[in-house]
Amino acid sequence: MSDTGLHPGLVRPRPQRRRARSRTYSATVRTLGPLALLVLWWAASATGLLTPDVLASPAEVLRAIEELWGNGQLPDALTTSLTRSGLGLLIGLAAGLALGITTGFTRLGDELLDSSIQTLRTIPFLSLVPLFMVWFGINETAKILLIAVATTFPMYVSTSSGVRNTDPKLIEAMRSFGMGRFALVREVVLPGALPSLLAGLRLSMTLSVIALIAAEEINATAGIGYLMSQAQSYARTDILAVCILVYGLLGLTADIVVRLLERLLMPWRTPQGATR
Repeated sequence: MSDTGLHPGLVRPRPQRRRARSRTYSATVRTLGPLALLVLWWAASATGLLTPDVLASPAEVLRAIEELWGNGQLPDALTTSLTRSGLGLLIGLAAGLALGITTGFTRLGDELLDSSIQTLRTIPFLSLVPLFMVWFGINETAKILLIAVATTFPMYVSTSSGVRNTDPKLIEAMRSFGMGRFALVREVVLPGALPSLLAGLRLSMTLSVIALIAAEEINATAGIGYLMSQAQSYARTDILAVCILVYGLLGLTADIVVRLLERLLMPWRTPQGATR
């Protein structure tokens, strides 16, 4: 043994030091990737490597945004698409939450429902588009329900898993104090499953944008998808780029909303990678 009290050949452990990062620094680092892509896009367009018939330049896309916003097409399309996505998402979240609690908290619900839901979950929601057109026609109902189906299953899997992982000793203790089943779910199970619920919410919100793209292919006469089909007919790559950017921003906004909810509802959690 050496004077330090350690075995020869061993070193004294050094605790990892956490490096505090300001929100401004984190926000700046996060913007570097999109800015790099924008610079590459601009450079490729300016040098002629990217021709307008393939993809419009950033300047042309900005002019297209001004044009669409000025004539009211873009605000109207955004309102229509957000309404479709929002209604479908609400239906899907409610269905996934209810089914997840039922199968995760009760043995009878698990035995009756889980195998059937897991079977339906493996069916790609895009394959349901022709069937929904036959059942519901080409109106808004088919589009909203397609989004609802797509967003139900991520919420269901996350909720069911989170409810099952709730500490059984805590549940048994609350039951011994006379807490009823509904109060137990509300006061114990759901708070304990909150991380899983937020993970399911993130997946469902992101998938709602993907499902929206598919839904607006069902003979849409309004919305971002309708703008895309019109732009495709006239080979307007600038408007196509605007629509793609809008879809991307919707997905990014959904992810930011869930991150804010995580910070609000679970302030004790350390952001991933904060200590690296």
